[in-house]
Amino acid sequence: MASPFERPLDHRYRGEHPIRTLAYLFRADRRRIAAAVGVFTVKHSPIWLLPLITASIIDTVVQHQPISRLWTSTGIILFILLVNYPLHVLYVRLLYGSVRRMGTTLRSALCTRMQQLSIGYHSRVSAGVLQAKVVRDVETVEQMVQQTAETGLGATTVLIGGLVIIAVRTPEFVPVFLVVVPAAALVVARLRARLRTHNEHFRHEVETLSSRVTEMTRLIPVTRAHGLEGKALRRMDGTLRRLLTSGMRLDLVNGRFGSLAWVVLNVIGVLVLAGAALVSYYGVWGVTAGDVVMLSAFLTTLTNSTTTLAGLAPVITKGLESVRSVGEVLQAPELEDNEGRTEVSSVRGAVAFQHVGYAYDDNGRAAVRDFSLTVTPGETIALVGASGAGKSTVLNLVIGFIRPTTGRLLLDGTDMNTLDLRTYRRFVSVVPQESILFDGTVRENVAYGMDDADEETVRAALRDANALEFVDRLPRGLDTLVGERGARLSGGQRQRLAIARALIRDPRVLILDEATSALDTRSEALVQEALARLLHGRTTFVVAHRLSTVRGADRIVVMGDGRIEEIGTHEELLSRGGAYTALHGQVA
Repeated sequence: MASPFERPLDHRYRGEHPIRTLAYLFRADRRRIAAAVGVFTVKHSPIWLLPLITASIIDTVVQHQPISRLWTSTGIILFILLVNYPLHVLYVRLLYGSVRRMGTTLRSALCTRMQQLSIGYHSRVSAGVLQAKVVRDVETVEQMVQQTAETGLGATTVLIGGLVIIAVRTPEFVPVFLVVVPAAALVVARLRARLRTHNEHFRHEVETLSSRVTEMTRLIPVTRAHGLEGKALRRMDGTLRRLLTSGMRLDLVNGRFGSLAWVVLNVIGVLVLAGAALVSYYGVWGVTAGDVVMLSAFLTTLTNSTTTLAGLAPVITKGLESVRSVGEVLQAPELEDNEGRTEVSSVRGAVAFQHVGYAYDDNGRAAVRDFSLTVTPGETIALVGASGAGKSTVLNLVIGFIRPTTGRLLLDGTDMNTLDLRTYRRFVSVVPQESILFDGTVRENVAYGMDDADEETVRAALRDANALEFVDRLPRGLDTLVGERGARLSGGQRQRLAIARALIRDPRVLILDEATSALDTRSEALVQEALARLLHGRTTFVVAHRLSTVRGADRIVVMGDGRIEEIGTHEELLSRGGAYTALHGQVA
């Protein structure tokens, strides 16, 4: 049964309007959101009720009405103000809780889909792009909903509440407000749009400066070595001058337009105030002194609300674009297809390539062509050849990251196209060139995915990997944090932990991808000794540039242009004087 976090994957994100997608994401919390809107309307009511209460108090004073009306009006507004605090807390719980749950669900759905997408997709789309979608795009969607709800609801309730009060109390002024308020808001919005252009120009200049500073700091060794300090500073001075000019222009434009907007709003306000005062003075339509103050207050309030709603457009546009961006991953078609395939419960380690070919693109050149090789259980096969020969593609086929586009690949006599590769990989371990460690303890890294591994099992794996001697010297032993990507350990230490991780899984198929190429001689000797233990009794595929690391393989496969050129032991291949001998001469 799918967890609640996986449900958003069922939605058709691509081709669906982002608003419908948002409605889908919030469907579980729709009652909470409806309650949040109701609570917000009540808690925000002082903004549009205050002009009415003020008008009532002024009329009570000017017309010498019963003093009880003054106390009633004051009591009502005080009550509404005091309940704002508990209502606001309730509103935050209802709305923000719903938004956070939506964000968590969306992030979980993205992480789920990333685990399902093919290795081909991950090799094409950078990790930084995917990280931005999980972190920044979802955050943008959350902020859009929060800002739109907070600001948009506030402006909408003020507009509706204000117009209703005007319609009830002074209906004759409704047409005036329906014309004047949008006109005033349009003027202010136009002025703000001009400001936005100048702000964007200034932001681009700041980004250029940031790029120049980064470039300058990286080039300091080159600059100093060639005596080019003056040239570097002159180049930076040019960028600084442009930033200064842009900044001063922005300040001037801000000052002009800010003042102009203030003048326009206040001139319109004075004109409406004067008009309402004249109507009241001559006793037309029964407009009171309180009504004059109310209408004047509502003009500013309603104009600001209209302008605020118009200003939400960029926030909403950016948020909806982030919804589309997230949908690109959630609807990416390149999933590893294991649906309905046979689960693997045991592996002997017999692997047979039968005229296997693989092309990464439909119209592209095949990375592997007519590759035929039969591997017996426990045999060690080394793959050597120039860069681009197809070695990594063969490893990816063995791991099951990709499936052959031509030919067949058999595991223990069964076509791997019929197998659930996720269950097969439980019997596979990979030791890559760059050991992949996470920011946890030694114990957590070695026993990753093996929750039932006890301390003795972990220590035995470390001992066989020649890692126990340095782990015991660490400040907290097995519980020492290794740092992000194992930054607190040397390259040899990281690689031995990776070997311990492979050993503890007791794999039937082992993949060694340049496992010693980045190590110094001493570290390589320790790692090679550990690898010898790891290889014992397991079907192993080794890729290495250093031919010294593959000479002990049962068979060496020399590849070129995606094909097999030679197969044999180290001595056999050297005696033939062919492609392997040429490679041996290049690296000797």
